[in-house]
Amino acid sequence: MKKVILAVFLFSLTAWLMLSLGLRDKWQTVALAAAPAAKAESIARGGQLYDAWWKMVPGAKEPKDNHPLWALQTTNKRKGSVSWRCKECHGWDYTGKDGAYGGGSHKTGFAGVWNAAQKKSADELAAILKGSANPQHNFSSVLRPEDIADLASFLKGGLVDVKKYVDYKSKKPIGGDAERGKAQFAVCGACHGPDGKKLNFGSDKEPEYVGTVAKENPQEFTHKIRVGQPGSNPPMPGALVLGWDIKQILDVLAYSQTLPEK
Repeated sequence: MKKVILAVFLFSLTAWLMLSLGLRDKWQTVALAAAPAAKAESIARGGQLYDAWWKMVPGAKEPKDNHPLWALQTTNKRKGSVSWRCKECHGWDYTGKDGAYGGGSHKTGFAGVWNAAQKKSADELAAILKGSANPQHNFSSVLRPEDIADLASFLKGGLVDVKKYVDYKSKKPIGGDAERGKAQFAVCGACHGPDGKKLNFGSDKEPEYVGTVAKENPQEFTHKIRVGQPGSNPPMPGALVLGWDIKQILDVLAYSQTLPEK
């Protein structure tokens, strides 16, 4: 909150100074640039909430029991906090039963969020997150109003049609260029290492690196590189905040698939 107040103060001070000095045109440029940046941060944060919200909400505890709606399916045998992750029901590609999670161990049979996001407003999506369509889908007991707003912002403005960019059969990015991605990966390599093995997302017995995720689950990779990793320290900057376009993301995916899995 203090950071927000400070940011607003500095922003307002800048506005007053520039307007007082007659720099109205330049101030309008600053204002227009700041608005998209703030929107991108909201969308990216919403994407991280979609991944694992308890890692993003101050004071939140990781759920131990199953989500109330989890009992409606029997195919996905996972339990506990996994059942509370938006991605577990709706998929990394946002199409649920019609996407990559339409089969295999992650199958739940639940619909995705893509269609609703195309038809409904951010306010309507926020209402759904608060149980307007189904009382058992009410997240207001664990998410603050600002969290719900960011998540709705992601659903409305942050989804991409992953099937346009990833070949689900080969798991290769469509149009991705590994050579260009190598240069782009330098940003990622600062934390993950040049070979993507500096951070192990798995265990010593079953390691999982950048190359592992890129090859095995390009849908997950695409989501995480776009919005960042929830709870990471230092925070992982999402491509949305960095200003990368989808082509740059696909290039990084293509290069990351050349990195070692083990």
